[in-house]
Amino acid sequence: MNQRLAHVTLLVRNYDEAIAFYTNVLGFALAENVDLGEGKRWVVVAPPGPSGCGLLLAEATTDEEKRGVGQQGAGRVWLFLHTADFWHDYPVLQARGLRFLETPRSEAYGHVAVFEDLYGNKWDLLEPLG
Repeated sequence: MNQRLAHVTLLVRNYDEAIAFYTNVLGFALAENVDLGEGKRWVVVAPPGPSGCGLLLAEATTDEEKRGVGQQGAGRVWLFLHTADFWHDYPVLQARGLRFLETPRSEAYGHVAVFEDLYGNKWDLLEPLG
């Protein structure tokens, strides 16, 4: 079998504010933005380069979905953004207004710092070692 993870759905309050955050702050590319009618869109953002996996932004419409915005990881880090140069990307992202929840640290597995997106989802910015 030859398989790969293509997209991870991320609940957002609003398509356009999410696109602005992920493209302007994180530097992701807007890979797809297709109007599906009735207020629905197929919106995919992805890190630059050959990551192979993108975030499918899903605008929350029901009360249950709205409660889930920013809570998909239940308060834990649940998304991991790998970088080839942590010490370059960290200050760049900070300067763009990304909110880091800790100072960078070096672990056995790499250089890492936890940040949150505009909805409060926690991510690791991580340069894996080895």
